[in-house]
Amino acid sequence: MITVRPARADDEAVLAKLDERTWTPAASPAPPPPPGSPFFGDGTRPEDVFVAEHDGVVAGYVRLGEGFGIPAHRHVRVIGGLAVDPDRRGLGIARRLVDAAVAEARQRGARKVTLRVLGHNTAARRVYERCGFVVEGVLRAEFRIDGADVDDVLMACPLA
Repeated sequence: MITVRPARADDEAVLAKLDERTWTPAASPAPPPPPGSPFFGDGTRPEDVFVAEHDGVVAGYVRLGEGFGIPAHRHVRVIGGLAVDPDRRGLGIARRLVDAAVAEARQRGARKVTLRVLGHNTAARRVYERCGFVVEGVLRAEFRIDGADVDDVLMACPLA
């Protein structure tokens, strides 16, 4: 059984481990988080994270944040991270998490949810598309990962 709930402060250690376990250059242009890095902090608060549990075990998370933090951008929320335990992929967890983030954005009065995804991360792009996201732009060769140019794909889901 899969359940999605808001994160709690006591999820910190398991979410940090999940971050370490799920980092790959296919999913992030940033360096991997150093072992022992805190999950919460640097703008990530428990109230901005939803956690998926599969049979009572934390299996994934999605991070929902504000955009630019200016009045003209208050109607937009941003998915700033999505991770699913590699041993539990293919169960629909990512889709449940994205749907929860979109519902929460709507609850918070957002009219749009945006995200960025690497062009070669086709599995994530498919999840986002199934959740109603469309490509709004592509920054060609925005990143250089493992010697290859990688596009940064900007996607959005209109809520209004």
